[in-house]
Amino acid sequence: MEPSENAPPSCCADNIKEKTSTESAPRWRKFLSAGAILISWFVIYKQLLPFSHFFTYSVLDFEKGSHLGGSIQFFVYDTPKVLMLLTLVVYGVGVIRSFFTPERTRKILAEKRESVGNVLAAHLGIVTPFCSCSAVPLFIGFVTAGVPLGVTFSFLIAAPMVNEIALVLLYGLLGWKVAVLYLVTGLLVAIVAGWIIGRLGLENHIEDWVLEIRTNADDVPGDTLSWNDRFMHGWQAVKDIVGKVWIYVVAGIAVGAVIHGYVPEGFMASIMGKDAWWSVPAAVFIGIPMYSNAAGIVPVIHALLEKGAALGTVLAFMMSVIALSLPEMIILRKVLKPRLIGVFIGVVGSGILLVGYLFNLVI
Repeated sequence: MEPSENAPPSCCADNIKEKTSTESAPRWRKFLSAGAILISWFVIYKQLLPFSHFFTYSVLDFEKGSHLGGSIQFFVYDTPKVLMLLTLVVYGVGVIRSFFTPERTRKILAEKRESVGNVLAAHLGIVTPFCSCSAVPLFIGFVTAGVPLGVTFSFLIAAPMVNEIALVLLYGLLGWKVAVLYLVTGLLVAIVAGWIIGRLGLENHIEDWVLEIRTNADDVPGDTLSWNDRFMHGWQAVKDIVGKVWIYVVAGIAVGAVIHGYVPEGFMASIMGKDAWWSVPAAVFIGIPMYSNAAGIVPVIHALLEKGAALGTVLAFMMSVIALSLPEMIILRKVLKPRLIGVFIGVVGSGILLVGYLFNLVI
């Protein structure tokens, strides 16, 4: 039988097969590479704890139970564990975030009624890994785009306090139950505090120059990106975020290691335990003047809990450090008038106190 007139010549068919093969091969190699990387990540992650014990007590020959040995083992184990968790989650969230540009987010929030906007803005904070100071520029963008004031505050509270970095660290160091509790209570504080501020009608306490800013959107729409672009966006997020916070992770774990090895358990229990009614407000009062992000403070929280501090007290301390830092207030003064800043501190601080007392009462 002779070949059909419409059938391509055998040489052309071979070329088509070869082309299809060369086009699909890189995709398979990418999937295989990704799978190999994930498997390698998991194997290394599972070996961190035995390695830390081997390195500390066999290689360095420290005595088990010694203060210095306990501190070093804590540092050797927690540092790579936290950095590995951060890298994995930040990459995944970076890919997801490629679908939601700031301009698109502003438009979505501006079109929603305030109560719905509070919820959306607070949840946006989960995938927005900003410290309290770096969240202020987006706060200004939201205000100038016509997003309701209360909604912008829900974002401003949630962005530094409830994000993937905080949740990954809490999960890695304290377990999923503490991470979920922090997620739920942090979102509630952000949503309710923003809703209350929105009900007070304090729009006239925003500085006039902010309201006169015209928002210029030069973002690339998320739907124009290819999947390769989104994967690159994930790696760029790792470079930008992990590249900036790793030093805080190491510093925080170093402080936590010292507390873990040298601070007596009874001392921390007496200062930040359940029995002292004043421990929660004292923790909030001490935390506000300080400045850190989740990467720096969570390892310290881990060590405090191991030494007998109450969960509610240390979470209240953590929330006040991250969400109500003094540098943030100084920056916000350029945007907000003193009365609105005072309301912001009062409402959020009250929510944090409630969370602290509630955790100490229930757990």
